[in-house]
Amino acid sequence: MCDISPSWVTVNLGAQSYRICVGPGVLSDSASYANLPGAGLAAIVTNPTVAALYGEKLQRRLASHYANVLLIELPEGEEHKNYVTMEKIFDRLLRANGDRSTTLFALGGGVIGDITGFAAACFMRGVPYVQVPTTLLAQVDSSVGGKTAVNHPLGKNMIGAFYQPRRVIVDLDTLNSLPKRELVAGLAEIIKYGPVSDQGFLEWIERNLDALLSRDEATLAYAVTRACEIKASIVEEDEHEAGRRAILNFGHTFGHAIETGLGFGAWLHGEAVGCGMVIAASLSANLGLISERQAARVIALISRAGLPTKVPEISTDRMLELMRLDKKSQAGDLRFVLLDGVAKAAVYPAPIGAVVRAIDQHR
Repeated sequence: MCDISPSWVTVNLGAQSYRICVGPGVLSDSASYANLPGAGLAAIVTNPTVAALYGEKLQRRLASHYANVLLIELPEGEEHKNYVTMEKIFDRLLRANGDRSTTLFALGGGVIGDITGFAAACFMRGVPYVQVPTTLLAQVDSSVGGKTAVNHPLGKNMIGAFYQPRRVIVDLDTLNSLPKRELVAGLAEIIKYGPVSDQGFLEWIERNLDALLSRDEATLAYAVTRACEIKASIVEEDEHEAGRRAILNFGHTFGHAIETGLGFGAWLHGEAVGCGMVIAASLSANLGLISERQAARVIALISRAGLPTKVPEISTDRMLELMRLDKKSQAGDLRFVLLDGVAKAAVYPAPIGAVVRAIDQHR
């Protein structure tokens, strides 16, 4: 454990406001759990790998707050992020006589966070939940903002709800056990914030990418905290993604098509988003929204991070078919988050020919 003090970031959403605690060792710190809603039953939802590392530690910490603490292990991987898996949570809660005060703790990566959040939104028509993300991607993106969902065979995150957590507890020490591939995948969501919103942060990432890849503690602490601050500010402005929040989906329309087309779990979410950002940057330049030089800068950073920059073996027709199911599409017309200036982005329609060209540029 390093000597970095925890940082607190507030997501201001009126009655739904909550705080994000970022720092090393905060999983075991009683301050992380102060003022959470009381209940007789708490349930930690996790997977076997994370349970072996942190499940008992979180159970011990929660034992002083709750009379009964369940540990619910779900199968691991994006391919299990579906309604059938979510029902396992409901089964355990009902057998344990869970009620409207029951509190869920999502201990794991984005899959666990999304499925637990959606289960919390549904159980008893809504119970409290807390995000305890253990992957870099979840810490900087999916644990913040209340987007919860499960996948459908026809598309990623198609069944879900906006449902805010009561707190997000980001223990940076969990990144020490993260496989290199997962760390790199998380960098995709960190990189995203620069081109769409914060030029200074983009420049900082370019200067500090090697330190991030080597897991320098102070560098990771700053990156995670700053990413949470940027996302919090955007969510505060547009909680339900009716406007500006959509810019956080930069690269995601292409990325989700890659994930679905390959089969959930073949590529990590961050890997697919990284490749999606490459295609979206090229599409932005092809439409004249940014210069070729600006696009090349984004693509070079994604490549330096070790993320995929080549479209996998999915036909262009199949990708177009899947992208028409994207939540930004309107009446079947494709719409994308594209870069349209320095640290600026917006949702634009795009002609099929331009989309095909951008995909083919990265075959």
